[in-house]
Amino acid sequence: MLKIGIVGLPNVGKSTLFNALTKSKQADAQNYPFCTIEPNVGIVEVPDNRLAELSRTSKSGKTIPTAIEFVDIAGLVKGASEGEGLGNKFLAHIREVDAIAQVVRSFEDGNIVHVHNKVNPKEDADIINLELVLADWQTVSKRLDNTKKKAKGAQAKEVQKEIELLERVAKQLEAGKVARELEYDEEEQKILSELCLLTNKPIMYVVNVDENGIKQSELGIPEIEPGVPHVKVCAKLEAEFIGLEGEELTEYMNEFGLKETGLDKIIHAGYKLLDLVTYFTSGEQESRAWTVHRGTPAPLAAGVIHTDFIKGFIKADVANWEDFVAAGGWSKIKETGKMRLEGKEYIVKDGDVMYFHVST
Repeated sequence: MLKIGIVGLPNVGKSTLFNALTKSKQADAQNYPFCTIEPNVGIVEVPDNRLAELSRTSKSGKTIPTAIEFVDIAGLVKGASEGEGLGNKFLAHIREVDAIAQVVRSFEDGNIVHVHNKVNPKEDADIINLELVLADWQTVSKRLDNTKKKAKGAQAKEVQKEIELLERVAKQLEAGKVARELEYDEEEQKILSELCLLTNKPIMYVVNVDENGIKQSELGIPEIEPGVPHVKVCAKLEAEFIGLEGEELTEYMNEFGLKETGLDKIIHAGYKLLDLVTYFTSGEQESRAWTVHRGTPAPLAAGVIHTDFIKGFIKADVANWEDFVAAGGWSKIKETGKMRLEGKEYIVKDGDVMYFHVST
């Protein structure tokens, strides 16, 4: 399951946004720092109209969407990497997520104090990013020292590439720059994956605006880091959407010129950020969505359903979801010639409907 960590300075709207995304009141959204003492976790179904169409076509008994786990991590402050505030504990929580959604505040509100008494999204992000850089520098420096000790022994040749990589990353971090800006080969990525570097994780910026800001064009978003996705939301408004459905929700969103909710925006950005695709299984028993990385071959995609399917994979029936719906399901699509038999080399595409043939 995809896990996204919501981070930011205190009082930027993280917990309000978390509550809105998970349609809950789990996070204690209060007007003071560190009100989120333990990370709040919420699991959210990923909205997908394609799944509903498939379920209707197959007359499925169950409809099971894929899901995202959101982790609301307490507000970081300057000095977090040195243990300030509740720093070290929360930096550890960030290491466990697949991607980071950094919330920055872009609204004025005299009733909600800003930890630095001014609203500047770029400066807020710089503070958080510097703390993540410093935390990573500590991690890399420690690993580098240990690896250099190994180099004095019989393992000298084996660890030379690791030393060169760690020195390159350490230099990047010492310059106050994030690790994800560097390029790595496959072997280097494997080494780095063991370190779980915070600044090497995919990131998006969630710019929290007020009701007036949400009506403005996307061009109104301040650019915080070039090349990184920026998503504009109004956490306060998203909280008001809780409990609304159908026409009532659509009408309310139309008042503010919104075509999709903040949840939809963040999910779409998250999937793009992590290069994920969705494939489906559909039949009378159930229709279900599954998430895999783009470029996943059919046997590994089958392994998401059950690990035994990887070894037992024989072939897969594959159809595009629109063709599947138009034909009226598995029995009829075979007659149209739009169903294919694919083998182990097949790369799963977004929107594929699949039936796996496996040996037991």
